[in-house]
Amino acid sequence: MDDSGFDITTLGKRAKTAARDLAAASTDAKNNALTAAADALRMGTPILLEANRQDVDSVRNAKPESFIDRLLLTKDRIEGMAAALEQIAELPDPVGPKLAEFDRPNGLRIERVAVPIGVIGMIYESRPNVGADASALCLKSGNAIILRGGSESQHSTREIVACMQAGLRTGGLPEDAVQTVGTTHRKAVTELLRAVDFIDLVIPRGGRGLVELVRDQAKVPTLLHLDGNCHSYVHEDADLEKAVSIIRNAKLRRTGVCGATESIVIDRSIAVRFVPMLADAMPDCELRGDAEAVVIDDRLKRATDEDFGTEFLDAIASVTLADGLDDAIACVAEHSSGHTDAIITENDNAARRFMTAIDSAIVMHNASTQFADGGEFGMGAEIGIATGKMHARGPVGLEQLTSFKYLVHGSGQIRP
Repeated sequence: MDDSGFDITTLGKRAKTAARDLAAASTDAKNNALTAAADALRMGTPILLEANRQDVDSVRNAKPESFIDRLLLTKDRIEGMAAALEQIAELPDPVGPKLAEFDRPNGLRIERVAVPIGVIGMIYESRPNVGADASALCLKSGNAIILRGGSESQHSTREIVACMQAGLRTGGLPEDAVQTVGTTHRKAVTELLRAVDFIDLVIPRGGRGLVELVRDQAKVPTLLHLDGNCHSYVHEDADLEKAVSIIRNAKLRRTGVCGATESIVIDRSIAVRFVPMLADAMPDCELRGDAEAVVIDDRLKRATDEDFGTEFLDAIASVTLADGLDDAIACVAEHSSGHTDAIITENDNAARRFMTAIDSAIVMHNASTQFADGGEFGMGAEIGIATGKMHARGPVGLEQLTSFKYLVHGSGQIRP
């Protein structure tokens, strides 16, 4: 036990034991636990709202409105959390399917089957619903989880975990399958990252500072989600009214989510028409343009070089002009964080070229970047958007929280 009161050995041993039991649990037991947890969230709404009020009040005067929006829980958002658990319960069980089967000349029969990863360490910041989504996805995929939420959401996280554990008990599953560290001490993060005897995978979800800390200090494997500097590119063959509608939604629906468009790239050939249309439609957004864009419409503020690589998470967007498709691709490739980028065009060939050339986890055509979400992809929920290229990429749902192993069946073979 260190001076933070955080004991990774105790939590880790409990999680390992729970993970073994959960890996062998039936689909019905896991689904029953999820639906019971959803019921617990609904029944516990007054308690959860009061806990969240404490969290919000503690930072209301110190954080921007976009941060408060991410932290805030409402009755509708709690209902959304409960509904997500029920949706996950309805999805196919990712554990156990036979991924491949083949016979060897010596008579061995080999199967590759999907199995849980084991124990997941989830480190996240202000968004309390992450705890519910991550716990539910891990439960259904047979993984135990240890949550370390941000200090700003500590009261909300505690109540969400209590609801998940109530569901586990109802389903006859070990409640240690979902645990929280119970401290906001920063040393808890360091210990989770070094707990190679207990943690099989760490997933950080938050700002670039948190993710880089995990990347640089982790001794256990990680699944990283870097910042979401997402682009929307308006091609010369775009339907401009459609483009305005898409970009307004992509930027302003919720400014604090990682799938929000932060950078707008516009073909120079249509800029004189489109930039004023954009400014007309988005008076509630601060548009920061390059030198040419500002000349077209003086409602745009002059951007700095840093603006084009910034994840604002606020009602701010950068605007730059491009000299056609190839120049736009180069611009996006230079500044994108590899999360989600979109092209708006009625030219299918241009769309195909952009979607092939842009090396991001998610690339969209004629759609808001805010669809970068596991729920919108039919996954029920997501544990994060992976921007790397190994193991999982894009929304991390049930399938991405499994590994596999080989089952080899023989009839007495020995190797010569």
